[in-house]
Amino acid sequence: MRTLIALVEDKPGVLNRTASLFRRRAFNIESLTVGHTEQPGVSRMTIVVDSAKTDADKVVQNLYKLVNVIKVEDITECPMVVRDLALIKVKANGGGSRSEVMQIVDTFRARVVDVSPKALMIEATGSEDKIDGLIEVLRPYGIIELVRTGRVAMVRGSENGK
Repeated sequence: MRTLIALVEDKPGVLNRTASLFRRRAFNIESLTVGHTEQPGVSRMTIVVDSAKTDADKVVQNLYKLVNVIKVEDITECPMVVRDLALIKVKANGGGSRSEVMQIVDTFRARVVDVSPKALMIEATGSEDKIDGLIEVLRPYGIIELVRTGRVAMVRGSENGK
């Protein structure tokens, strides 16, 4: 897996043009997240590609062809912090199952963010493996609903590790 960071102008249609580029070139994107940055008018895309299926260098070259792309960087080899986020709604019909689910949540250092009579909503952040592990442990209790972000990553240290 290769992790690419693209800084883009925060303008309407940029994500659509980027997604169209991926489609036209048949790039297989494993994960794509987009969000605002500390700079007004600039958004950050974190793009994860499977290097066995997609040439990351070609993705970078093609992204630079888009008008609204400011900078693209492959940070795979850099020391970085990587996180995923998941919200998981699990059946918790009271009694034992509720307390068991809450113990699992504590073990994974996740947290309960909403409680209803029949369900708990759990927020988990961490590595993809951690999120996958939590989901598998919660599956027997009955996952009602699940949503995950893609990977977000940032190079360690100041000024992109420089």
